[in-house]
Amino acid sequence: MQAPALYLVYLEPEPPAEVGAALRPLAPGLYLTHSAQTRSRLYHELKRRCRPRRLLVAPLADAPKFKGMQSGALAWLRAREG
Repeated sequence: MQAPALYLVYLEPEPPAEVGAALRPLAPGLYLTHSAQTRSRLYHELKRRCRPRRLLVAPLADAPKFKGMQSGALAWLRAREG
């Protein structure tokens, strides 16, 4: 496995609760996750477990800047930066 990385994930429809627990919601369908899996493994795991109509998994080189996202998202992100 690789070192944990930050990923931006878009899933439609919403994931089941057991998958959603690993994802930090930003807005409807939009999530952050911190994972040691490669982008490909994370993508295929979400595809298999959620069977989404739409799916995007993108690695982030740095923490994103955002405004108006779901309450607690910034605190979740800062806890992983430290």
